[in-house]
Amino acid sequence: MLGCGNFGGIGSAPAFFGQGEKLEQAVELMDAAWEAGITWFDTADAYGGGRSETYIGKWIRSRRPDGLSLTTKTFNPMGEGEDHGLAPARVRRQIDTSLERLGVERVDLYLAHAPDPDVPPAELAGVFEELVAAGKVGAYGLSNVDGAQLRQALVAGDFAAVQNSYSLLDRESEEEVLPLCAEHGLWFQVHSPLMGGWLTGKYRRDTPAPEGSRMTLRSGPYEHLRTDAVFDALEELGQRGDPTTLALAWLLGHERVSVVIGPRRPEQLQPALAALENPLGVEDRDALSAEFWFATQS
Repeated sequence: MLGCGNFGGIGSAPAFFGQGEKLEQAVELMDAAWEAGITWFDTADAYGGGRSETYIGKWIRSRRPDGLSLTTKTFNPMGEGEDHGLAPARVRRQIDTSLERLGVERVDLYLAHAPDPDVPPAELAGVFEELVAAGKVGAYGLSNVDGAQLRQALVAGDFAAVQNSYSLLDRESEEEVLPLCAEHGLWFQVHSPLMGGWLTGKYRRDTPAPEGSRMTLRSGPYEHLRTDAVFDALEELGQRGDPTTLALAWLLGHERVSVVIGPRRPEQLQPALAALENPLGVEDRDALSAEFWFATQS
């Protein structure tokens, strides 16, 4: 799946709206992904303050692709100080504006981008079911949830998918979320498969982060990775081969996982395509699992 979170911004952070890939760069990426056989694009209403959906919509109108599938999400504010959350009235409003920007009548998957403590799971399921019945949404799911939140949702409605961060450096979903998805037949999708670029090998011990990287723009979620144990594991990964390809192949070796990749340039699609052709076998996957588990627990 092509992640479009850097189109017109850096994810949903209002401070970076207008940055990220411009329209021409986004179109080039979508063209390259489509030509490579990637036919599912993943976005959100707040990515780039609406720019990501707008860019995808312009690409759809100019290319008229046959067989494209779309995921979009809602929760985050569309601008500094604007409303956010999953109140039913807001969800109804947001899906309509998303469909307008995308230029489509229906999205295949609609996700709650984050839990909303003010909206009970049954109320959220109710408005999502309403959107399915109206033909605006094919299926619905959750993102960035823990095991307890997922269990509550499963009782309340017919949630079809979960999209969480998961990688060699972020294993929390293994504790409860992945087992629950397996038990209930939910589609588990991975966002942040390279942990903000940490699994590409771009960050090195005692070396400044590259200009324009996540560690220079928004380092907070990754500061805990600045340990010798993590750098040791990353160096070992680099000795095994291309770290990006190996990190993605580790994910794709899991039978229940799909991966959302977010390349910044067309050539960055190549490691994902290589990993898709050669996912890691059980022994290699287990070896990397153990190595990085100990590194993140140190």
